Amino acid sequence: MATPKGLPRETFAKLTPHAYLLANLKPESPSTKPTRSNGRAPEETRPANANTSSLSHAHGSALVRIGDNTVICGVRGEILPVANIPNYRPSKEASADELMDYDLLVPNIELSTGSAPEFLPGGPPTTLAQTLSARVFNLLHSSKLLNPDEFRIWQTLPTEEDADATAAGADDDTKMTAAEDDEEEENAEGKKVVIAYWVLYIDIFFISFDGNPFDVAWIAMLAALGNTKIPRAWWDADREMVICTRVDPKPLSLSGFPIPCTAVVFTGKDTEKSTGESEFWVLVDPDRLEETLCDESISVVIDKTSGKTNLLSMSRHGGTAMQPDLIMNYVKVAEKRWDELRSLLT
Repeated sequence: MATPKGLPRETFAKLTPHAYLLANLKPESPSTKPTRSNGRAPEETRPANANTSSLSHAHGSALVRIGDNTVICGVRGEILPVANIPNYRPSKEASADELMDYDLLVPNIELSTGSAPEFLPGGPPTTLAQTLSARVFNLLHSSKLLNPDEFRIWQTLPTEEDADATAAGADDDTKMTAAEDDEEEENAEGKKVVIAYWVLYIDIFFISFDGNPFDVAWIAMLAALGNTKIPRAWWDADREMVICTRVDPKPLSLSGFPIPCTAVVFTGKDTEKSTGESEFWVLVDPDRLEETLCDESISVVIDKTSGKTNLLSMSRHGGTAMQPDLIMNYVKVAEKRWDELRSLLT
């Protein structure tokens, strides 16, 4: 790409970033492929790296780097007795509503000082951090990623009926049938009730921030949850408390593998004067600079665990460039991203 004489490429990019990006995406030579300012093709994502078990005092953790984004996620479980849940409703069967009704999943995102120029020390949580936490919370529940039954801690209660039946049976010389014998063994175990729940505190910390934060935060959390092992817990009747052991912890089982894929739409405003219509380019996995130059964005969440593509959610903000036919083509881009991250995290 030609630049004004005597003006370095880096200076040109800083002074007129929109014109610089447009010149890269629409080169003068037809033989030159369109590229972004960072050298990537419009549909090219940044390479991802992940390391698990990064934190020694968490039940699960992961460090994920995508381009210049670096995020660390730690998952820690705490026990919540049902006596401390004001709206607790006893139920024999696990329900996905338990996770939300009892606030058993608590994600929190923090954008650290120094991760980007706009995040200054001493300030309150930014609007962006709160919005990202809400999006992660909503997708955690809507995707039904976690099994609520794994959060339950049980207590076995002896019943008076069983004790009376046992005492009466000692004086009865009649023989029981096989069915009656099985029923007595089942009753002898006592009634099981939920005495407490596990609560997962999911802390997502941005060490370095360079655009597309939701995708990076979710991927780091997904890697950390896949690494999480919850201690085995039970009710101790003698101590009247829940007891845990670090021996043979139980890994969390994830129901599916939802992956988000976000893109922004860059509009060539300068081309509208000559053609009457403005050209646009869909930039997948945008960096921080590209996000500031674009007013329209699209984000889809897909899961291909079952062998077919399931579209879990789609959100679009601003602009009208992304029409239904383009959105269907973009889903194919998201499928490729899913394959890349699936192989990385598993």
